[in-house]
Amino acid sequence: MFEALSDGAWLNDYVVPWGLKVLLAVIIFLVGKWIARRLANVISRVMEKSKLDVILIKFFSDIAYWVLLVAVALAALDQLGVNVTSLLAIVGAAGLAVGLAMKDSLANFAAGVMLIIFRPFSIGDFVDAGGVSGTVESLGLFCTVMKTPDNKKIIVPNSGIFGGNIVNVSANPTRRVDLVIGIGYGDDIKKAKDIIEKIFAQDERILKDPAPVVAVGELADSSVNFNVRPWVNKDDYWAVYSDLLEKIKLEFDAQGVSIPFPQQDVHMHQVA
Repeated sequence: MFEALSDGAWLNDYVVPWGLKVLLAVIIFLVGKWIARRLANVISRVMEKSKLDVILIKFFSDIAYWVLLVAVALAALDQLGVNVTSLLAIVGAAGLAVGLAMKDSLANFAAGVMLIIFRPFSIGDFVDAGGVSGTVESLGLFCTVMKTPDNKKIIVPNSGIFGGNIVNVSANPTRRVDLVIGIGYGDDIKKAKDIIEKIFAQDERILKDPAPVVAVGELADSSVNFNVRPWVNKDDYWAVYSDLLEKIKLEFDAQGVSIPFPQQDVHMHQVA
């Protein structure tokens, strides 16, 4: 053994072959990594030309890159003489164990993928989902970040959103304002209806098409209730909602139309 070491045979028998294997493995990995990145960029550009969502483009390009990178790493390990088949079996078993331990996170991941693909809402939309309401600030693979009207930041797991009802308030360009306005039984129904329709005509934010509706909706216990339903652009919804309530109340007061409120009569009997 010492004679082999002294005559330099070890250099030709061990160092040179293994050095070449390591060098080739490094070259395979570096070149493969470069190719994987270029292919991922090509996929990203092709998807951009299809005008897909930015989040969806980034997601698929990243997935493509990491899949290619894993294939390159396996090719480099195979060059070193590593039994790739056994390694894949070990990685698969480890992946199963990790998957069972992280099933909630994987559920969020799967829900995030579905949200990105089907796009029930976009960044900037106001939605009611996952038990909360707010403006969507970001959509990730595991969670969605929303901002409430009072400027609170809420982080909602994607599985909670995708597994329930999603109400996208901003999906359509117009919205209908739904109000219920009551007048007294002794008031003139036609007069009250004319007052509300005049208020509609004077407000430029209320759309002519679809036409606004004012109709008797209920003969309640103490009032005749009108369904007041004008259509507005979605950005004007809350402003018109508040302004209509104020204008109707002021105009009813000015023209003698009463808005009844719950009353209770108490009868007292004196007992001798």
